[in-house]
Amino acid sequence: MSGNIQLNYLYRDASNYKQYGSVVFSNDSNIAIDVISNSITRNLIDGEYFIAEEWKMPTLYFEDKNEDDHQWHEFESLELTNTEVCSSDIDVLLKTILAVRV
Repeated sequence: MSGNIQLNYLYRDASNYKQYGSVVFSNDSNIAIDVISNSITRNLIDGEYFIAEEWKMPTLYFEDKNEDDHQWHEFESLELTNTEVCSSDIDVLLKTILAVRV
């Protein structure tokens, strides 16, 4: 099944407050969602985290940041969607991830 790919993620600050977000990518190459998921999870920090700036994704930081806060965002899930694309193709994200983790 082709369609757009929604990547869901969150930022949890040092006080455990959470801010949720998602980005919708096109999937012009029709990459299977399990292949995308495996590519992402293999490149997460401690199997769970990523730095949004490195992946060229919007950050979800709270406005009031303190010295205990960090850069790590948490990968939550992927899903197929018909929601309008708000980013580039998923292939661009996967290439960005691979370039960061080399």
